[in-house]
Parts: sequence; C-alpha cells; structure tokens
Amino acid sequence: MAKFVTAAQAAELIEDCATLAVAGMGLSGWAEEIACAIRDRYKETGHPKGINLKQASALGDWGHGNKFVGWDRVKRDEPDTEHGARGATRLGEAGPGLVTKWTSAHIGSAFSLCDQARAEQLESYCLPQGVIVNLWREIAAGRPGLITKTGLGTFVDPRVEGGRMNASAKDEIVKVVEFGGEEYLYYPGFSIDVAILRGTIADENGNISFAHESVINEGLAVAEATKNTGGIVIVQVEYIAKKETLNPKEVKIPGVLVDYVVKANDPMSCWQAEGDYWQPSYSGQIKIPLGEIKPIPFDERKVICRRCAMELKAGNLINLGVGMPADISKVVAEEGQLEKVTMSTESGMVGGVPSALPSFGSAYNPEAIMTPNDMFDLISGGGLDVTCLGIGEVDRDGNNNVSRMGKRLTGPGGFIDITSSTKKVIFAGTFTGHAEYEIGDGRIKITKEGDIKKFVNTVGQITFAGQYSPDTQEVFYVTERAVFKLIDKKMTLIEIAPGIDLEKDILAQMDFEPAIASDLKEMDPAIFRETWGGLTL
Repeated sequence: MAKFVTAAQAAELIEDCATLAVAGMGLSGWAEEIACAIRDRYKETGHPKGINLKQASALGDWGHGNKFVGWDRVKRDEPDTEHGARGATRLGEAGPGLVTKWTSAHIGSAFSLCDQARAEQLESYCLPQGVIVNLWREIAAGRPGLITKTGLGTFVDPRVEGGRMNASAKDEIVKVVEFGGEEYLYYPGFSIDVAILRGTIADENGNISFAHESVINEGLAVAEATKNTGGIVIVQVEYIAKKETLNPKEVKIPGVLVDYVVKANDPMSCWQAEGDYWQPSYSGQIKIPLGEIKPIPFDERKVICRRCAMELKAGNLINLGVGMPADISKVVAEEGQLEKVTMSTESGMVGGVPSALPSFGSAYNPEAIMTPNDMFDLISGGGLDVTCLGIGEVDRDGNNNVSRMGKRLTGPGGFIDITSSTKKVIFAGTFTGHAEYEIGDGRIKITKEGDIKKFVNTVGQITFAGQYSPDTQEVFYVTERAVFKLIDKKMTLIEIAPGIDLEKDILAQMDFEPAIASDLKEMDPAIFRETWGGLTL
C-alpha cells in the first residue's frame, strides 16, 4: 500500500546518481511540487547529485509567464514573477551537478538544463519521442530494448551523431543492427531507480486517476518499468479520495505499482497544460462550442496553413505538429470542414481541435484520448494519412532540421517517428526568417526580406532524412511564397505565389538551386485574400 508523504520527504528518497524517470507532456503529468522540493534539497545539501534524467516529451511551459486567475482562464499579459518558468527546468535552477545526464525527445522548454548542456556541464542526448515512450514498455516486460527503423539516417543514427546533443555526451545509446537482411536501430533498455509521476486523484490505497489530465501519459509504462527493475514510484496528485471509491476504469496507475503519494499543497503545481490550469474540454468533462475557438489572424502564417489544408482529403487521419502546423486545425474549422477529417496529436488526442502553444498536446473536444504509447504504435505502423510539421532549415537533399539550430537545443519530439512512416508529409514554415509582407487581393509582396535563410546547403542536424524517405511517401515543403516537393529525391519547386519574382524572391534567397517543375504552377490566389471559403475536402 502506498505511503503518503510530503514533497520534501519524497525528495529525500532520491539517492545520488539515481536514474530518474518522468512522464507527461507540457505540464500535464509533471510533478512540479516534487521537482521544486528536489531542487531545494540540492540547493541546501548538495544532494541528490549526479542524476540521470530520462523523459520523453517536452516538460515545461516555455516561460510563457502564465498566471492562474480562475478555473478556466489564464492571464497572459503580465509576467508571473512568483512562479516563473515551470517544468523540468526546475531541476537545473539550483545550478549544475544535480542532473549530469539527460535523455529526452524534446528539451527546449527546460531552459536551465539547456544552458548547462551548452556549457558542457551535463551530457545531453535526444531520441525520438515514440522510441522513448515505447522503450518503457520493453523495459517493463523484461525485453532487452526496442528495435525499429525509426531514426535511420537522422542524427539519432550512430553513423551520424548517435543522438548526442553536445560534446560531453559520449555514451553509445543506439546501435545499428541487421534483422532479416534489413537495417534497424536498436535502443537498449536500462534500469530505473525512481519514477516521479503525476495524476489528478489518488485514493487511500494509492490508485491513481487522471481525471483532469489532458493527456493520458505513459505513466503506467514508466511505473511498470520502474517497479520491474527494482525502483520506487512516487506520484503527485491534487486530490485524495476514500479507498475503493474510484471507478476502476478510471484508475490509470494501480496502487500496487505506487510506493509513495504526495498531495500537492499548491494548485500551481497541478496545471493541466502549459496555458491552462484546467480546461474541461481538454479532459472530456464538457464540449465547448467551436465558435469559441477564434480564427487565426490573416497573415503569411494563415496563407501557409491554408495551402497545407489544401493537401487534406475527406476521411484523412491527420497529425499536426507544434507551432504553425497546429493552426491548420483552426483553418479547417473556420472553413467548416472539420467533420470531414480527424485531427490527432502524438500525445494521444483523436478528433476535436488540437490546441496550439502554450497548450500543445491537448485538444478541444477530443473524441478519444489514447496513451502516447498506443498512438505511436499507430503512427509507426503507418496509420497516419497526413502530417504537417514545421520547417527549421532545409537543404538540397530535402533534409529538415528542427532539433538543433546553432546553439539552440530543442530535440526532435515525435518528429522523427511521425515522418518515418506517414504517407504524406508536409513541412510548413516561412521561406526566410523575419521577413515582412503585404498580403491581399490575391497577391503577396515582400516589403522587407528576412535575415535568416532557411533553405541552406547543409542542415546543422538531420531531423528528417530526405534520402531515406520511402518511394511511396509524398513530401511537401510549403511556404508563403513557394511550394516544393521531393521528387526522385530532389528538391523540386512546383508552385510560386502570385506577386513573387522567381529569381529575386526565391532562388536568390536559397543557398542551393532546386529543380524546377516543367509545369510550374501558381499558388491559388484565393488563399491570399482575407476571406477564403475555398476549402472543400
């Protein structure tokens, strides 16, 4: 039976050099109060030190300065000086030494730890998100690790960078193996000393409900992996219920897997998502009218989202990535076409309207919420029809880098898993960084060219390997002024926006010369008007 302790007592349970596993996405599933207690203990005593931190998704609020003002509202126009940025960054706030190894799919929102990684004060590794969430299950089942094609040709491939994000990272955490005459990557398992998880409710026996969580995260798999390798499981919750009063179908982590429960004192440590303390339409308590979801402004981003939406077909199962791609769902909703397709996110949301930052991973009015483990099984098996993800920088081979841009460390998240097996892949982003435009009357004019080139000779890191794209996969690169397609492994310009000069506005802003389609087309002028109404799926 689980023992109930304070956050400070939970922090005392973690020994030096422990392998520490966490689960969640954004702030959903993140045990903020326990993390702060670990930070404070390290600041006061120097312990625990040398932690090997293992996580899958981005865990943090990106420093949005969100401030709790009610059960369903967030005030974003004032900095939150009391609480600051939350999430995994807490484990770096007391200075270097607490965490000395860090493996995750997405690290960008943990600012203090990223600073330490850049300063070579810890070893930093990144692996695909789907690999990590399903590796927990392999560990739990006592299998040696995960074998998959996911990551071949990318920076995760040991023949490229082996998932290492800085010079201090020396370990070999992925290997190339041959099975049935084909190449695969092998991700070995490991033992876990402590799991720190979060749910909404614990009963007196330690059974954990995710009632208000927007994501049914991989916590069960992490708890099983931890217990089966000899570790302890600690879970933070917001509420305590009398034993045997939870609906057994609502129990996501059985009490037999839970050693310690921490009831949080501060509701700020139990936010449902980065931008919402509790939005009940995320977790299924209500369905909000779609009219409450505001359309995105008319600008170059909306033009790009409209052009991406034109690639969708009725009946498609669609994944939308963080940033600009997440807004495609709002365009589809504004055009009255939402019921013809099914949106999804790698966090496990199926149906509804995916939320953009600062609450990416959640969805308004989802029809179903899967675990990310199950969602990545669907993704990796080729179950998605279309995905739209962002552009960081693209090179002549069609490689796309979104994981490490100069000194900025981000990681791939689910990018590698999703692009490895989805039938149609659309990369969306502005052609250059910081450009300014006039858009209207069916045309676009560049009033100030951007100062960052995104189409470069060689990307800084390979997050999508264009030359490993299956022949059956369609790959598009959609910008506000041009559309490219990977044809016979060559970057090929297939559309140009009305009002754009091919030589001055496109070719002169690229570090390589693309192939140009013999039937080069004009992008639909209708998407360059404030009111569109032209999407028919």
